[in-house]
Amino acid sequence: YCALSGGELFDRILDRGVYSEKDASKVIQQVLQAVGYLHQSGVVHRDLKPENILYYSQDEDSKIMISDFGLSKMVDNGIMSTACGTPGYVAPEVLAQKPYSKAVDCWSIGVITYILLCGYPPFYEETESRLFSKIMKAQYEFDSPFWDDISESAKDFIRNMMQKNPSMRFTTEQALRHPWIIGKTARSQDIYYSVSVQIQKNFAKSKWKQAFNAAVAINHMKKLQLAHMGATPRPTSVPNIKVTEVPSPTHQRKRQVQQERQEHQDRQEQQEPTRAETNGTCSHMTLPSFPHLSQSESKSPAPFLKTTQSHHTPTIAEQGKTVFFSEPANLNGFVHLCLRLWT
Repeated sequence: YCALSGGELFDRILDRGVYSEKDASKVIQQVLQAVGYLHQSGVVHRDLKPENILYYSQDEDSKIMISDFGLSKMVDNGIMSTACGTPGYVAPEVLAQKPYSKAVDCWSIGVITYILLCGYPPFYEETESRLFSKIMKAQYEFDSPFWDDISESAKDFIRNMMQKNPSMRFTTEQALRHPWIIGKTARSQDIYYSVSVQIQKNFAKSKWKQAFNAAVAINHMKKLQLAHMGATPRPTSVPNIKVTEVPSPTHQRKRQVQQERQEHQDRQEQQEPTRAETNGTCSHMTLPSFPHLSQSESKSPAPFLKTTQSHHTPTIAEQGKTVFFSEPANLNGFVHLCLRLWT
C-alpha cells in the first residue's frame, strides 16, 4: 500500500482552469498502459471508472494510478461469467448475462473517455431497466452542442472502444496505436468551461452538503439505537458544521453562483423526505441468476449492481431524464498496480 496525494481525476480537471482534448488523451493513454499491463498479467479489473483513477502526487506531470481492485479477477482461460461492475460503466455482455473477457475493461475506458470530453455519461435514464437496455444496445450519441468542438478522431476512438460486439472492440494494444492517443489528432482547443460545468452537475458534490448529510445520518442512527434499547430519545440537533473552501481566483465567482443555486435546490429537497427515508430501505438492482456460471464462481451469489440516482442532470437530459452514476469508491484500500490483487 502507498499514500497518494494527487487526488481524484475529476478534482484535478476542475482545478486546472484550462483543459483540452490533448489533456484527456494523455490521461487515457496512461490508463490504457496500466490496464494493458494488468491484462498481460492475466488480471481483469472489472470496475474501471473515474473515481478509481487517482494521481500519484500534486505535481503537474504526476502519473496516473488505478485503484480499487475489489472486483478484479485473475483469469486462466480469459472467460468470466459473474455479473459485477458499476452501472453506467459495465459492458453490454455483462448485462446480457453472457460469458465475457478482458474486453469489458476496454468498454469502461471508452465510457470514461466519453465523460472526459463532455462531462456527462453516455448512458442516462430514469429507470434501471431503461438504462441497462440502452447499454445493451450500445445506444449513445454525441450530442450537440457539447460535442461540436470535439474532433472526429476522438469520436472514432470512442466508437471503437464502445463496440457492442466485444470481438470487434479495441484491445488496449490497438487503442494505444490510435492517432488520438498518440497525440497526432487530439485538439488543443480549450473545452474547460463546458466540461467542468457538466462534471459539477453530474458528479461533484459540495463539501458542505456532504458534511450536513453525514450529521443527519449520525443523529438518525442514534435515535434508532435508543429506540431499540427502549429508551426515550432526547431531542438532538444537527451540529453546526462549517466547511470553508478557498477556491482559486479563476473559479471564485463561478463557484459562488453555483453554491447559491445548490443551496436553493437543497432547501426544496429538505421540504419532503426522500424515497429512501420514507421506506427506510435502499433500492438495489440484482440481476437474475446465471445458469451458465462456472463451478468456482457459482459458489457465491453474483454481486448486485448498485445504482445511485443523481439530483443533478445534464443539460441534454433536463426533459424528464435522470443521470445514473456510481457511488464514490471507497479509497481507503486502493492498490498500486504492482501490489497484491484480489483474485
